Amino acid sequence: MSHLHTAALKAAKLNHLKQLHAQLFQHSLCSDNYWVAQLIKLCTRLHAPPTYVSRVFDSVHQPNVFVFTNILKFYSQLGARSDVLYLFDKMQKCNVAPDAFVYPILIKASANWGIVFHAHCIKMGHDWDRFVRNAIMDMYGKFGPLEIARELFDEIPERAVADWNAMISGCWNWGNEVEARSLFDLMPEKNVVTWTAMVTGYSRRKDLENARKYFDQMPERSVVSWNAMLSGYAQNGCAEEVIRLFNEMMSCGVCPDETTWVTVISLCSSHGDASLAEGLVKMINDKGVRLNCFAKTALLDMYAKCGNLAMSRKIFDELGTYKNLVTWNAMISAYARVGDLASARGLFDKVPEKNVISWNSIIAGYAQNGQSKVAIDLFKDMIAKDVLPDEVTMVSVISACGHLGALEFGNWAVNFLEEHKIKLSISGDNALIFMYSKCGNMKDAEKVFQSMDTRDVISYNTLITGFAAYGNAIEAVELLWKMQKENIEPDRITYIGVLTACSHGGLLEEGQRIFDSIKDPDSDHYACMVDLLGRNGKLDEAKCLIGSMAMHPHAGVYGSLLHASRVHKRIDLGEFAASKLFEIEPENSGNYVLLSNIYASARRWEDVDRVRGLMTIGGVKKTAGWSWIEHEGEMHKFIVGDRSHERSADIHRVLSETEKKMRLAGYMADRSCVLKDVEEEEMEEMVGTHSEKLAVAFALLVTEPHSVIRVVKNLRICRDCHTAIKIISKMEGREIIVRDNNRFHSFSDGQCSCKDYW
Repeated sequence: MSHLHTAALKAAKLNHLKQLHAQLFQHSLCSDNYWVAQLIKLCTRLHAPPTYVSRVFDSVHQPNVFVFTNILKFYSQLGARSDVLYLFDKMQKCNVAPDAFVYPILIKASANWGIVFHAHCIKMGHDWDRFVRNAIMDMYGKFGPLEIARELFDEIPERAVADWNAMISGCWNWGNEVEARSLFDLMPEKNVVTWTAMVTGYSRRKDLENARKYFDQMPERSVVSWNAMLSGYAQNGCAEEVIRLFNEMMSCGVCPDETTWVTVISLCSSHGDASLAEGLVKMINDKGVRLNCFAKTALLDMYAKCGNLAMSRKIFDELGTYKNLVTWNAMISAYARVGDLASARGLFDKVPEKNVISWNSIIAGYAQNGQSKVAIDLFKDMIAKDVLPDEVTMVSVISACGHLGALEFGNWAVNFLEEHKIKLSISGDNALIFMYSKCGNMKDAEKVFQSMDTRDVISYNTLITGFAAYGNAIEAVELLWKMQKENIEPDRITYIGVLTACSHGGLLEEGQRIFDSIKDPDSDHYACMVDLLGRNGKLDEAKCLIGSMAMHPHAGVYGSLLHASRVHKRIDLGEFAASKLFEIEPENSGNYVLLSNIYASARRWEDVDRVRGLMTIGGVKKTAGWSWIEHEGEMHKFIVGDRSHERSADIHRVLSETEKKMRLAGYMADRSCVLKDVEEEEMEEMVGTHSEKLAVAFALLVTEPHSVIRVVKNLRICRDCHTAIKIISKMEGREIIVRDNNRFHSFSDGQCSCKDYW
């Protein structure tokens, strides 16, 4: 059988492995324990697909300790802890006694569960073995308590270099720089691993100066040493240093391994630099480098972030059976980032075994691409499948609740966080502020803000924007001064929020002063200022401000003037603003509707028809208005004249009864909100079944008396519905909060927080 041994020694590719396997079949040795153990050992070295390795293992009827040891090594190298534990359980059921070689594999693969195997080792008498003892020390060094690792270290009569290294790494893992350096100085004999541990430790502490000092002092360097320094630079965002050190590494004749390539490729990926990526790929091709699954996954992600999704998918498909879960997740994220949710979902549904990252990728994809309801439904599926969410999941879900205005489910999500002790970072707290603000619960939004130990500009911007939407101008301005006192520099979003708040709150002088303080105002800031002037009836000044702009005004600037013209019935300025908007965004139906409403208010029906004709000629369709309301964890959506709801008959009955009461209170439908000149009775019917009225009627039907009603609308609320809901709030003794696409309207006792300007 010497030729089989020779073939095993020379095997350098998967094809060689399969040829050896075929020869074993010919000699009826494919089920022999010795040769199966050798095959699995080769599979580990050559990174064979897990499906192939599994078939090799299953071919032996009674695997011995060597077969089990090698299959455990294979899955341990993949980081497949569940497979390692399953195989150990099978080993025991097969009555195969594990020897001292098995336990280091089990301990390293089991992470913090290694303490169980420590007990096994003591029971079986293997804890004296130096390799087992070193694995146990390493486990406590990584997962704690570090004191136990130190006790074991102190008990060793003759310490090997590996024991010192495990202890030094353990000290770094727990942030004990002083002890790590002390052990390093006391160590009688150091090897390349010792020096590398110091480089890694300082890099993790972002002390790159000391990391580089130890790196430069190393008597000899391995590829692992170079990788440690490269990773230190990469993780601290030092792109130029990574490329410089990588070129130095190549000049020294050190051959990069898979970790090197993953580090450098991932750096290109995080920067999204296409030219850097192209240069790296050329180097890989020129040197004929064969990348493993992990490096190819990094390459896939790099292409995706550099905008080349076709190459990402090509790599994904070429990996075939070598795809691991990281590969699947990277491809799902790539599609989700560009908004190709169909492709992302198609892959997600095919993932053999999903983890929390898989769920996070698809949930974030839907949440960030305007499909918040689907994101929440996926989250519910995730919970039903007993996958525990993490902070990333919850940030996506909480944000989705904010976009939907789903306060009820948002509160459930917050309770879920607390019950499962999921800790939130600053981004999680910011998401909570966003959710409460978008749901009209400023009290809780401010409560979260005040409870934060550390705040960033996003924290301030989110709360300021919330106050702005509610018209709480004084609170928004106070936040601006507060953040400046805390040495947090306001950005353009901050000023947009504060100026919007001044506009909604009618603070003209304060808004003007803040606008004048902005060093380089952009078009969005001008749009806010035009809106502020318009609200205060200074439309001619607003037009002059537009004329003074250094940059070309965008649609938001003219849109602010058009809205002000509608409120103040300035047909001349309305026509001027609309003509500019028709040039800038001819497909936006809202501009045509606003101009039509200006004409309709003046009963200039010929002009209304003319505008309608412009829409027809341009193929512009009026955006469908819809409103929704949350009830018992579900979102109920309504459109104008809607009769599709399962309780439609009851909703229309409540609406009819409410309108009768309103008429007795003096309400008359404002028919100028209808785009076209139709019969008076038809006009009244059209405005009478607007989506927000149907949503409010549904709420009156299903919610408790005196409870707050919350409605979300995709367009600006019309004047008729605004008047009607004011009356309903007084008649029913209810607070009714409507979030339209511009601001919040809090109706209470016949009044609205917007003071009838929106």
